Amino acid sequence: MKELTYFNGEFVEPGAKCVSLDDRGYCFGDGVYEVTRVFNGRCFAFSYHQDRLYRSMRAMDIPVKMRPDDLQELHEIMVEQSDIKDGYIYLQITRGVAPRHHAYDRSKLEPTMYMYIRPIEEDLDELAKGVKAISAPDERWLHVDIKTLNLIPNILAQTKAEKKFAYSAILFRDGICTEGATSNVFAVKDGIVYTHPADNLILKGITRQLVVGKVAPSLGVTIIEKEFDKQFVEEADELFFTDTIGGVIPIIKFDRQPVGNGEPGKVSLKLREGYNKLLAEGLA
Repeated sequence: MKELTYFNGEFVEPGAKCVSLDDRGYCFGDGVYEVTRVFNGRCFAFSYHQDRLYRSMRAMDIPVKMRPDDLQELHEIMVEQSDIKDGYIYLQITRGVAPRHHAYDRSKLEPTMYMYIRPIEEDLDELAKGVKAISAPDERWLHVDIKTLNLIPNILAQTKAEKKFAYSAILFRDGICTEGATSNVFAVKDGIVYTHPADNLILKGITRQLVVGKVAPSLGVTIIEKEFDKQFVEEADELFFTDTIGGVIPIIKFDRQPVGNGEPGKVSLKLREGYNKLLAEGLA
C-alpha cells in the first residue's frame, strides 16, 4: 500500500514541488476540488462527485479538459496501483498559470490538475459514539454550492472548533442554521429529520444527497428540507453531521450542552447504519 500523487498527466513523488508560483490556485484560490471515498478498493458514489465537479467547473468558467470516462479510469488506476482499500482521493483543478492579475483570459489558460490518494488512518467506528460541536457565524460568500478552493471562513471556524476539542462547528447565517464547517448538518425533532434546503447557501454534500434521497426513504425516515434557527438546534432531540469520510456522525453535545439525553440518537444511528450498508454495497 502506498500513497500516489498525480500532476498534469503524470505520476510524481508525493510532496514533489510541481506547482508554479503563478498558478491562480496558489495566488487566488481560483479553482475547484472534490474528495471521493475509497472503500473496499472501490470509489464510492464517484458519478455523484464527478457531476458536482463538472458543475463547479462550469460555474467557475474553468474548461473541462478530461472526459468523464477518462477521469473515472484515472481514479480507478490510482486505487489499483496504490493498493489502498480504505481511503480517499483528493482532486483539485485550478484555472491555470498566468502572471498575477485578478481578471483572466480564458483563451490563454490551461487548467492545472492535481490528485492524490491516501489511506484513512483514524478509527471511523469511534464516531458512532457521538461528537461535540460548537456554533459559529457563517461568514462565507453567497455561492457555497460551488465547491471552490476558497475556504478561509471554513478553516477559521473548524480551527476554532478543534481548539475547543469539538469535531466541528455548526454555522449560522442571520440566525439560520446552514451547515457545518466541513459537513452538512441535520436536526431531529419528534422523529422527523430537518436540514437546510439545498440552495446557494450550503454545499450539496454527496453524503447528504444519499441520506436524503436513498438511505432515509429506504428506512421509512422522513426528512424535511427547510430553514430552522439556533433555538431549534438547541431544542432538537438529536443532531448529526454528514460528510464523505465520516458518513453519518451523531452529535451529543452542542455549545457545551447535551443534545437530547447526551447519547447518540436512535434516528441518527439508524441512518448511520443504513449509510454504512450502502457504502459496503457500493455505488457507482
